[in-house]
Amino acid sequence: MNDKRLSIHGRRQVLAAGIALALASGSATAADFTMRISHQFPPTHHTAQNLEQFAKDVKAMTKGRVEVQNFGAAQLFKPNQNHPAVASGKIEAAAILSFQWGGTIPEMSVTIIPYLMTSVAKQKAFIKSDAAKLLDAKMAEKGVTNIAWMVDTNDGIFTSNGKPLVQPSDFAGMKIRGLNKLFDEGLVAMGASPSAMPGSEVYQALQTGVIDAGFTGVEAANSRKFYEVQKFGVASNIILAFDNLVVNPAWWNGLPADVRGAIQQAADKAVARSIRKSDGIPPENITVLNEKGMKAVALTKAQEKVMADAMQPAVKKEFLRATAPDGVKLLEALDKL
Repeated sequence: MNDKRLSIHGRRQVLAAGIALALASGSATAADFTMRISHQFPPTHHTAQNLEQFAKDVKAMTKGRVEVQNFGAAQLFKPNQNHPAVASGKIEAAAILSFQWGGTIPEMSVTIIPYLMTSVAKQKAFIKSDAAKLLDAKMAEKGVTNIAWMVDTNDGIFTSNGKPLVQPSDFAGMKIRGLNKLFDEGLVAMGASPSAMPGSEVYQALQTGVIDAGFTGVEAANSRKFYEVQKFGVASNIILAFDNLVVNPAWWNGLPADVRGAIQQAADKAVARSIRKSDGIPPENITVLNEKGMKAVALTKAQEKVMADAMQPAVKKEFLRATAPDGVKLLEALDKL
């Protein structure tokens, strides 16, 4: 009798396991297409959250035919590996910070020329502009198709411990996190010694004293917990950085036209979500940093002009040197926005 009960119990376990396996297999194959996205951002980062909403939008707009899988925090590929991974077809898509193209596409750094185009009006105008089309073509030449210019930040915050970095003279002798060779020319012009590194590495570098000061977006300073290792923060509308959502061209062009159109619509919604409603540093972003122990302030327009006058000439000179002849075209196009 006990053997019979055990046998029945065993059969029930096998049956339950079989049903679970069937359900799992069914859910895994429910979508006709999979879009895996690699990116470097932690779950609390606004772009990571935007991409999660993008995944939901794609599912809804394609009626479940496309499953978007986000792999954040550089768990699949490091930031500098995302472009080759997408171009080679190892993954379908990636979100890449525009200034991280570096020497591969130096023109992509045009929007981080300090204080050049951080207004909301210019951001909206840029998305469909000749400048954006020129840069899309540059990315296509490198084997990827760009489907979204998501605003990562149109601000930046210099963080420090010894003193707040409010004016150019405050930067003299500071070891500071830079962004890339172009932007760093502006830091050098103020007497700083920049070291370019991904945002994911800055916290530890600040904590261990490898660098004296940090630079990141204001929201990122919160999500990456810079307030734990830095006393001061000075924010301003200094750069415009995008997260480009790039896809593998063969995969993208192989999708049915209606599916491709639905994904593009979802990408356009992600772009719209990323653009702020008004200029300036959102007061709540400064408040939250102060509440968590950092002494954070936003520069006035007059203070921003002093910084722009100190940084822009050196950065523009380097940009034009590194991007001739297309750099001139880009600056002319941006002047028209």
